[in-house]
Amino acid sequence: MDSADEKYLQLIGNNIRVIREKRGFSQFKLATECELSKNQIGRIERAQVSTSILTLKRIADALEIKVEDLIAEATL
Repeated sequence: MDSADEKYLQLIGNNIRVIREKRGFSQFKLATECELSKNQIGRIERAQVSTSILTLKRIADALEIKVEDLIAEATL
């Protein structure tokens, strides 16, 4: 994975964390809503894994936002 890919994963992970915190969700609560593990949410937020678009959709649905908000250059 090159540095541009890593930066993109960091952008997505940071957006998830910022939006999750604004919504008052813990990693555990978000994971429960998405039927994922808390560890998986943490790995996504820390850009340690690349995740599927379907997982991003589940996260966006739980946060009541659009998938586009998770991949945007600026967070909500």
